Amino acid sequence: MAVLLIAEDDEDIAAVLTRVCKRAGVTVLRAADGQAALEMIEDEHPDALLTDLGMPRMDGWELIQKVRAHPETRDLPVAILSGQLTPGDPRAAALACAVLLKPCPNDRLVEAVKKLLAHEHDEECST
Repeated sequence: MAVLLIAEDDEDIAAVLTRVCKRAGVTVLRAADGQAALEMIEDEHPDALLTDLGMPRMDGWELIQKVRAHPETRDLPVAILSGQLTPGDPRAAALACAVLLKPCPNDRLVEAVKKLLAHEHDEECST
């Protein structure tokens, strides 16, 4: 079963995201901030990452940059889910496979997560 790591500091949002993804048949790991997510990526090797941008200790931008900078994780499919992103931000297109804005309808979230996980071995999603 595919494993998705969700990096989200808001406990309520993280709980909803986890529930929606689990109902879609995805195994979910959760991290409360970017630093915890980076450690989980190194230890657990998830198949994809769904990250917020505004988080304590390490924000989503720094998390994605660190993932992309490491040879073992640079091809990890990453999606951004944030309420702090300006549409058309060039950093998002350069670093992520998908960008979702909060609030995101559950069906759109599931569709994006499934596409993200399908890109696990697809270079189209790699940067």
